[in-house]
Amino acid sequence: MSPKELAALDRDLAGALPALRRAAAGARRLAEQTGTPFYGFKDGRIVDLNGSKSRRRSARATPRKRR
Repeated sequence: MSPKELAALDRDLAGALPALRRAAAGARRLAEQTGTPFYGFKDGRIVDLNGSKSRRRSARATPRKRR
């Protein structure tokens, strides 16, 4: 369905795809700023789209304790 057809059906549905794209762009920017992985699909596989940009955890990092 085209965006115009979706708009005719439901205004919320018509705005969902642009909202998801904005959210993904914001998540990617945040991942780049913090050096964390950003996973997505590429060639049918789930990959880290930040790739070599992400920092590795230090060896001194300790896992959280469970409550």
